[in-house]
Amino acid sequence: MKEYTKEIQKLFLEMMLNDAQSFVRVQNIYNVENFDPSLQEAATMISEHSGDHGTLPTLEQINAVTNNNLQAVPELNDGHYDWFLDEFEGFTRRQELERAILESADLLEKGDFDPVEKLIKDAVQISLTKDMGTDYFADPKQRLLAIKDNNGQTSTGWPMLDKKLYGGFNRGELQIFAGGSGSGKSLFMQNLMVNWTQDGKNCVFITLELSEDLCSMRMDSMMTDTASSMIFKNIDNVEMKVKMLAKKSGKLRIKYMPAQSTVNDIRSYVKELEIQEGIKVDCMCIDYLDLLMPVSTKVSPSDLFVKDKYVSEEIRNLAKELDIIMVTASQLNRSAVEEVEFDHSHISGGISKINTADNVFGIFTSRAMRERGRYQIQLMKTRSSSGVGQKVELEFDLNTLRITDAGLEPDEGSAVSSEIMNKIKPGVASSAFDPTESIPKVSGDVKSAKLQNLLNNIKSK
Repeated sequence: MKEYTKEIQKLFLEMMLNDAQSFVRVQNIYNVENFDPSLQEAATMISEHSGDHGTLPTLEQINAVTNNNLQAVPELNDGHYDWFLDEFEGFTRRQELERAILESADLLEKGDFDPVEKLIKDAVQISLTKDMGTDYFADPKQRLLAIKDNNGQTSTGWPMLDKKLYGGFNRGELQIFAGGSGSGKSLFMQNLMVNWTQDGKNCVFITLELSEDLCSMRMDSMMTDTASSMIFKNIDNVEMKVKMLAKKSGKLRIKYMPAQSTVNDIRSYVKELEIQEGIKVDCMCIDYLDLLMPVSTKVSPSDLFVKDKYVSEEIRNLAKELDIIMVTASQLNRSAVEEVEFDHSHISGGISKINTADNVFGIFTSRAMRERGRYQIQLMKTRSSSGVGQKVELEFDLNTLRITDAGLEPDEGSAVSSEIMNKIKPGVASSAFDPTESIPKVSGDVKSAKLQNLLNNIKSK
């Protein structure tokens, strides 16, 4: 590791005093504690003087107050200051990492493991601001194409939902499906896994509740279009279909982890999968968020608001880090049981996870809807579209557990039903619909003759 001597640190301070812009550019990583103890008083004065008076102190002021012998540097060009920025960044990262390691040793000795990763990670990620952002006016077409091509809008496999989301899900974002107990949260995520795997993507399904075998058997039904009750009766046929699908599909891994696992456990698994199997993950479903525990802080499992806040942030960071499509689920609270429309107050644990997620969907169904094989998705939050408050109806096959696009929005369905009901109500005239149109017209004379014959037959009896 490169050694940053006292003389080099002294030169850093001298170059900052010589060029105020250089000090401003390193302010976000400037830490007085990183300097040699003999230089810390001068470093502190530079920081405090600039904050209090809006300008750097002069060399004379520094030397008079601190008894340091800082020198004026000769005229320097841009290349010299490029060197300064690179070296100061390296110096800061090294010093912060060294301090983080020492602090971590104390924490490890006390058995306090959770903060260690954050300390090391924060130190390693220290850097100057070099990304100047997007020049909005520079190249609008290229900017939009980059969103389309690189952000990776991936179809959910349900066109009506894609339409509401302007194309589907984006990589690096967090999607949450919220539903009550037994509402089908796991089924939705398993169907997404099937949709994406059949589309050629490599997928990982993390289950914190159901066994790997049960999840796999459910997906057997979905993949092969075989009723769950017939899986074992048609086991050879199912095996053949699964093997044929494997040749033209992406990879699919189903991994059970115990409840109260952390995002670090998931991260380690994905890394091992990449190293041992050579699988680069595209999509991940975690079943489900409420069963994970945070890495970055100790929190009681009963403190749902804080726990879910940290966990949802960590899951989203993992999605960003791995550049994958991330989907998880969350429980609705008791107040949602009798509701037909969900809002943020119905999410278990409060609004903390809603604030972090990019898209949040409520899963609604009723006994009557299940009998008709229907689910309804309610868009509770969308960050990249205007779909909030809208609904999408999906079809559900009770036998194969497959969820597919119904091809009809709830508003359209209700409008059609309403129109038909209005047309067949008594006393409602409609030129467009006449329920007797298909019945042959019978003249009054014919009807009278038939009635007279019927009466005569009754009398004769």
